[in-house]
Amino acid sequence: MVTSREQDSRKTPVKQGSQNTGPEPNKIGASTPYDFHGKNLTPYGGLLPVATMLEKLGFAALVEERITCSRLTRAMNLYQFVLGIVLGLYVGFARLHQLRFIARDPLLTGVVKVKKLPPQSTLWRFLTSLHLNVAGQILGIQQEMRERVWAAGNVQLQTVTLDTDTTVHTLYGKQMGGRKSYNPKNKGKRSYQPILTFLAETREYMAGELRNGDRPTGQQIAEHLKKVFAMLPGCVEQRFGRADAGFYCWEAVEAYQQADCRFVIVARKTARLVEELRQAAWRPSPDTDAEAECEFRYQPQGWEKDFRFVGLRYEKEREVDPEEGPEQYQLFETSEYTYRVFVTDMNDRRAFVAWFYRQRAGAENLIKEANNDAGLAAHPSGRFDANRNHFQLAMLAYNLNCWLLLFNREEQSDVTQLQHTTLATSRLRFLFIAAKIWRHAGRTGVSYSDHYQEKGLFQRLMDRLRRIALRGGSYAPVMTPALC
Repeated sequence: MVTSREQDSRKTPVKQGSQNTGPEPNKIGASTPYDFHGKNLTPYGGLLPVATMLEKLGFAALVEERITCSRLTRAMNLYQFVLGIVLGLYVGFARLHQLRFIARDPLLTGVVKVKKLPPQSTLWRFLTSLHLNVAGQILGIQQEMRERVWAAGNVQLQTVTLDTDTTVHTLYGKQMGGRKSYNPKNKGKRSYQPILTFLAETREYMAGELRNGDRPTGQQIAEHLKKVFAMLPGCVEQRFGRADAGFYCWEAVEAYQQADCRFVIVARKTARLVEELRQAAWRPSPDTDAEAECEFRYQPQGWEKDFRFVGLRYEKEREVDPEEGPEQYQLFETSEYTYRVFVTDMNDRRAFVAWFYRQRAGAENLIKEANNDAGLAAHPSGRFDANRNHFQLAMLAYNLNCWLLLFNREEQSDVTQLQHTTLATSRLRFLFIAAKIWRHAGRTGVSYSDHYQEKGLFQRLMDRLRRIALRGGSYAPVMTPALC
C-alpha cells in the first residue's frame, strides 16, 4: 500500500458557511412594538443572595425571638413587616410611601412570602406600635447576626479600630426631640444629632442611637462606648478608638481605659491648652504635612490624671491687599499658626499618631453612605420612638451590604486588602438585575440574563451562601483562609 504523506498530513479546511456567521443585533426604534403581557419579571434579581443569607443565618427566628410587640398584626406577621421595611430600605426606598412602587414585585413578595405589601398607612401604624425599647432589640439582633456572619465567613479579626462620630439631621417638620443646636449647614434650624460607631476594618455599623439635637454629654458618650465594647465579637483581643473634638472629655477617656482600648481624640481648644502649645518645644516635622510638631504631658481641668498630647503646627498664609500695600501697624496681636492637637495613650511616634487619626476620614464617608443610600436621614414619623426604631432598621439595611461583601470577598487573609463597595454601587452591580421567576412541577426558580457581566461573582456568592450550615452550636466557615 502506498502512503501519501501530503494527503494524510493535510489539515481539514474550516467550514465557512452562512451557519457560522453571528446573529444580527437587535434593531429597536420608535416603531418597535411593545406590550404588558410579561409575567413574573423583576428588576431586583439581586435580592436572592440577601434572602439566602438571611435564611441560612436564622434571621427570622432572631426577629421573632427578640422583638416584642403587644399589638396583633393582621396584614402580615411581625417578621414580614420588619423584613419588608428593611428590604425596601436596601433596595433604595427610604420613605414608607415609596414602598408602593415595589408592593407587587414578584421577587420581593416571594421573599417576604405575601401577595403584596400593605399600604403606607398599615406600615406606619406598625412602626408606631413598636415600643421605644425595640431600637435596642434591633441592635441586639445585629450583634447576633454579626457573630454568625463572622463565624460563617471565617472572619477572625484580633485587632479592630472603632471610629465614633456624630452627624446632624436637619428636620423640616414637627418631629419630637428636635433642637436648635449645632447645625453648621442649616444654622438656626431644628435637628437630630445621632451618634454612630463603625468598625474600620469591615466598615460595619457597630452601635449607635438617634438622639435629639443637643450635643451629647460626657455620661452619654461613656454609655455609648461601653455599649460598643460589649458588642464586639469574642475573637477581638486588641482595640483602638478614634474620635473628634466632640468626644474630648474625661468620661470618654475613662471609658476607653476601662475597656483597655488605645485611643486618639482631637483636643478641644482652651486657653490653658493654647498656653501649653506656646511653651512647648517645637521640632521640624518632615514625616507629616505640618511645619512643626511637639508633645507634652498635660492634665486638663476636671481630669484625674495627665496624658500625652501630640501637637502639629501649620503656618498661616498671610493675606495682603495689594491696594493697601504692606501692613505698617498691627493693632491686635494675632497668632501666626494653626494647630492640631491629639490626646492619646499610644506610645508610637508622633507622625504615626497623626497618620493613624487621619485614617478616620473613612468614617465620614460611611456616615454619608448611611444617610444618602440607606435612608438614615429619613424620619417617617413625628414621634421620637418611631424614628428611633426606623433608625436601627436603616442601619440594619446598611449592614446587609457589609455582610454580603464579607461573603463575596476574594480569598485573602490580610484585612488591609479588603475592599469596600458602597451600597449605591452594590445596587448597580448586584441588586438591579433583570430576572424572571418561573414555576414548573411544583418548583419555583429564577432565571437571569446570559449577558450579566457579574455572573461569575454572583455564582460564587450563591455557592458560598448555600454552604452555610449550623454545626455544633456554631456556623462552620465556608471560606478559607480566615480574614485576620
